[in-house]
Amino acid sequence: MHGKILAVAAATVLSAGIAAAQQPAPSGAEASARMMNADGEEIGTVTFNQTKSGMLRLLVEISDLPPGPHGFHVHETGECEGDFQSAGGHYAGAGDPEHGVEAEGGLHAGDFPNVHVGQDGVLKVEFFTDRLSLADDAETPLIDDDGSAVMIHSGPDDYASQPAGDAGDRIACGVIEQPG
Repeated sequence: MHGKILAVAAATVLSAGIAAAQQPAPSGAEASARMMNADGEEIGTVTFNQTKSGMLRLLVEISDLPPGPHGFHVHETGECEGDFQSAGGHYAGAGDPEHGVEAEGGLHAGDFPNVHVGQDGVLKVEFFTDRLSLADDAETPLIDDDGSAVMIHSGPDDYASQPAGDAGDRIACGVIEQPG
């Protein structure tokens, strides 16, 4: 079975497949990441909702970003200290795949399509994926012992360079947390 990620923005739908099925979390499970820039200012949120179909929905609403394309990933550690290197690498998932949709044997569970920020600095995009989950017993749970983080990079991901797509500096980071 192949996993899928779908992005919906301005009537565009993108999908990519990998081998990794998830055990879905209960429908309605939620988490969020408060996105911070390098100055420690809160600039938006990424909200995660488990759907009835088993897909995980991500709603990204961020402002004050540089215009243009940016790499968007989930990283393996729930920390956003300093230059955000504390978040570790991309959340790889089962079988330690290569990075990127253009790599044979790719992609990481935390690899998403590039996001595009308008001249006003606003990013709004919605993704669906079955490669990550809010379920505790999932193959790639977002909420585990060391947590996970959402990362936005200064440039676009080239979808092929190892290990992270040559997307540039880490410019925004948010720790994924469940309410309560």
